[in-house]
Amino acid sequence: MSLIGRFIDRILSVGSITLIGPEGSSETYGRGGGKHLTVKLHDRRARLALIRNPRLAIGELYMDGRLTIEDGTILDLLRLITSANQWEDHTGTRKRFGKGPLATVKSAFRRNTLRRARRNVAHHYDLRDELYDTFLDEYRQYTAAYFRDPDNSLEQAQLDKMAHIAAKLHLQPGQRVLDIGSGWGGFAVYLHKVAKVDVLGVTLSKEQLKSARQRADQAGVSNHVRFQLIDYRNLDGQFDRISVVGMLEHVGAAHYDEFFAKCRDLLKPDGVMLIHTIGRLGRPARNPDPFTDKYIFPGYHVPSLTEVLASSEKFRMIASDIEILRLHYVPTLEEWLRRTVESRKRIVAMYDERFFRMWEFYLSAGIVMFESGSGCNYQFQFIRDRRALPITRDYMAEAEEQYRKIMAQPAAPKRAAAKRRKVAEPAK
Repeated sequence: MSLIGRFIDRILSVGSITLIGPEGSSETYGRGGGKHLTVKLHDRRARLALIRNPRLAIGELYMDGRLTIEDGTILDLLRLITSANQWEDHTGTRKRFGKGPLATVKSAFRRNTLRRARRNVAHHYDLRDELYDTFLDEYRQYTAAYFRDPDNSLEQAQLDKMAHIAAKLHLQPGQRVLDIGSGWGGFAVYLHKVAKVDVLGVTLSKEQLKSARQRADQAGVSNHVRFQLIDYRNLDGQFDRISVVGMLEHVGAAHYDEFFAKCRDLLKPDGVMLIHTIGRLGRPARNPDPFTDKYIFPGYHVPSLTEVLASSEKFRMIASDIEILRLHYVPTLEEWLRRTVESRKRIVAMYDERFFRMWEFYLSAGIVMFESGSGCNYQFQFIRDRRALPITRDYMAEAEEQYRKIMAQPAAPKRAAAKRRKVAEPAK
């Protein structure tokens, strides 16, 4: 316990944790002056796991019920650990647990072949549709929403996100749009509704493909919005516009050159490409978060700004607009977590308690990543020809307003941010 205590003392600059061992002993660690939590370890091997690999073990132990928070939630614990350790408050080099020369060697072997890419996608996106229905909006947007008003509902914020992205594509009726990583088809259908474009969505998930085609049929737009089960690397032809929303994270750093080379070939000379991706502030990551890589998104890589630009520049793709969205994922994930906890019984019935706790930890860890860690969202607009777009950004604001009016819904009651953050009782 003393080794874990020293570790807690190192990482907690504010607050304290009382640690209860499996034999009932308890010790309090931390400097105090802030939030206090009581954490119980239920077996002796849990202590050893935390000492060996805390970045992986805390999630696994919580998922397995071997670590519980007696007077709070796993989000409370993660916030306590990270809130006084803001990424931007550190300069120079600082040691990161679980990273070193071996991590650099491992990263060289993280290649997403065609076969592995399909397997990695199936691991997460071929879960039951009913699971995603418990916490996503009606368009099943599984990327950060865009909160023009912090108190907006998730549904409104996701509509605003799609308008914000679509406006940057500078769409014209009749254009052919390629949506790489089209998910459940919500964005592809949205693009046709607001801009009268023809969309081809490509995905590697069989379950998402079925849902996307059903969505297009139900909307009566299947003649203009089609979906295929195909890797983008196997596509031929050219498109007026390319959208990549929440897919670059799955490409893998080793494949960025391959990605931008192929996208350049798929994009017409006067075309526009828009990428919306989770991003990393600062230097490129040498290895992924071990829990996320093992249980949630195998093979993923969160790109840094320099990684994306260094690769795109090799293929003469002009970054005509870059926007860094710093905090929009926090309220998005908070709402996803709130809805997940409210749907606990349904999710446990679909899977089991262990799965629920895994999902709860995944969403909670995402919140603190964007609150205090290096996480952000990048939106990149790329063109091949410097004359492909107007020379001012006015067209974006005009199109965004137009699309919001087209998709305007009756005003929904606003939910206060504090209420949105309130999560039900902790999982035991």
